[in-house]
Amino acid sequence: MTRIALNALPTFVAVAQTQNLRAAAEQLSLTHSAVSQQIGTLEERLGFKLFDRRGRRVVLNAAGEALLGSVAPALQRIQEGVQAATVTARGAGQQLRITIIPSFANRWFLPRMGRWRERHPDITLEIEASQQLVDLARDGFHAGIRTGLGPWPGLVAERLYDGPSPFVAVGSPVMARRLAGLPAEAIAREPLLGDREAWARWFAAAGIAADPVTVASFNDIGLMLQATEQGLGLAVVRELFAADALQSGVLVKLSEVSFVLDRVSVHSLVYPPGLKDWPPMQALRAWLRAEFELSEKALQVRSAR
Repeated sequence: MTRIALNALPTFVAVAQTQNLRAAAEQLSLTHSAVSQQIGTLEERLGFKLFDRRGRRVVLNAAGEALLGSVAPALQRIQEGVQAATVTARGAGQQLRITIIPSFANRWFLPRMGRWRERHPDITLEIEASQQLVDLARDGFHAGIRTGLGPWPGLVAERLYDGPSPFVAVGSPVMARRLAGLPAEAIAREPLLGDREAWARWFAAAGIAADPVTVASFNDIGLMLQATEQGLGLAVVRELFAADALQSGVLVKLSEVSFVLDRVSVHSLVYPPGLKDWPPMQALRAWLRAEFELSEKALQVRSAR
């Protein structure tokens, strides 16, 4: 039986995924020569090559593909087991580390933290708001709330709401009063914020021939809504995302016209499979779903008025 150094296997996976020794070295915090030596030693002990060298790239050959198919899932299961064992060993006082995009954290998650503390006073949430897509296991997070359709390899992904979420036009109360009673075409003459394509879809849904020009765009929806609340312009936004502002009256829906995008990004809770039955993760899943249901019901009640 061929004996190989197990510490070479994560290096093998990193090189296979990056197809570059230097990139793998940076990912593993090793030197380029150390990565090259580990791959060379692994191939020597196996007695056959795993990669074809193509300039600066290293590409898996058939033997390498076969090995990766077994090694990568095995390493993932080991990582999940270590993480599950770690959180189990911490006992009753649990800490749950979550990564969330800033707009979702500010506009939806944080306003509901009070109800989380009431239901789960023994589970501390450590939240990091970031636009970066992080590696949960590598960066020490238990879960993430991500925007997108995925897939996210090696992670369980659960959509946080299943129904359609229409996009609507919103504005501050002052701007809404100024537009009250005017035809929808009047909106096209106002300063528009955000994504031009979203406005084009809204005008198309309203049956209006318009070539919208936006005065400002944002990489964060929370900033766009803040600008809208301050009366700097009008915005098209997912109604569920603006539910709290609409409920409080800080924002006003300008029209019943809306549109739905089936392909649009959705919010999903992602986490390693090994944490599926961890009590804090179960609590987080149940709480998130309950809060989204409350948001949807509040919108339905408001729409029925």
